[in-house]
Amino acid sequence: MKALITGANGFLGSAVLRLLVSEGYDVCVLVRPNADKRNLEKFDLKIIEGDLQNTESLKRAVDSCDQVFHVAADYRLWVPDPEQMYKTNIDGTQNLILAATDAGVEKIVYTSSVATLGTNEDGSPADETTPSSLKDMTGIYKRSKFLAEQAVKALIKEQSCPVTIVNPSAPVGPRDIKPTPTGKIILDTIRNRMPAYVKTGLNIAHVDDVAQGHLLAMEKGEIGERYILGGDDMTLEAIINYLCISENIDPPKIKLPHNLILPIAWIMECIAVITQNEPRATVDGVKISKKIMYFSSKKAKTKLGYHSRPAIEGLKDAVDWFNKEKYQ
Repeated sequence: MKALITGANGFLGSAVLRLLVSEGYDVCVLVRPNADKRNLEKFDLKIIEGDLQNTESLKRAVDSCDQVFHVAADYRLWVPDPEQMYKTNIDGTQNLILAATDAGVEKIVYTSSVATLGTNEDGSPADETTPSSLKDMTGIYKRSKFLAEQAVKALIKEQSCPVTIVNPSAPVGPRDIKPTPTGKIILDTIRNRMPAYVKTGLNIAHVDDVAQGHLLAMEKGEIGERYILGGDDMTLEAIINYLCISENIDPPKIKLPHNLILPIAWIMECIAVITQNEPRATVDGVKISKKIMYFSSKKAKTKLGYHSRPAIEGLKDAVDWFNKEKYQ
């Protein structure tokens, strides 16, 4: 079986890559010319340099492939050029799916996000049926992923594109080289850069379990359906306390109200516009944290056979990897 993976040099994509290689897949990957390729080392791969905006490179990438795992995305909570995120996450996704469909690819698994889903005001876990709309999407990342998922659904309906959608929660674990926004929380905490926290909650899953969910979606997922790939619901306070205990440091004692952090985040973003360095706190990130992001993976467990290990195992593996790689 020959499969193309986009985003294989990234955090989640590299976990999908490792799994497919272990399963005996013939894997090729699409990466940008100047991308960080550390997660591709030690693999005998066909690496195709290209871009989701370059349709010719996409045609080369999908040629003779049986399956496509579209994991690549621009996952940041602040960007100096929001239009570029739209082009990558929406236009790029459409370009790839159309190229793969035209090439006769049997099936495509598209990596969306729980960011596109609704949440429940009472904090109970949401699922694939929890309603959401564009006006519910806070920030450029969530809006881009919501619109991308809508575009994918339209391609499935109008052009019979063979796509199954997966919605990962917050993956954690080893090889988060960038790191992701969730990885930054882990790293800042274990490096004692988390003086305070806000009241919020996340659904934490080991990245390798989420990768396994992608393969299960390819094997068993229905075209046009979407499946949440999550783990355990945890408050941010519980996450931080676990990390601090694991590193033998004192956890922060101050719980700040969201509205107090908003002006601080705004100032940080103003500075970031000048420095072009991503701010440590973002306005969108603070606004997003006002919602409890708890989700149920019951559908994936029932329909796909998905399984997730305890979330603290993912947190531990993330800490061990950051320490081993001497991340600061």
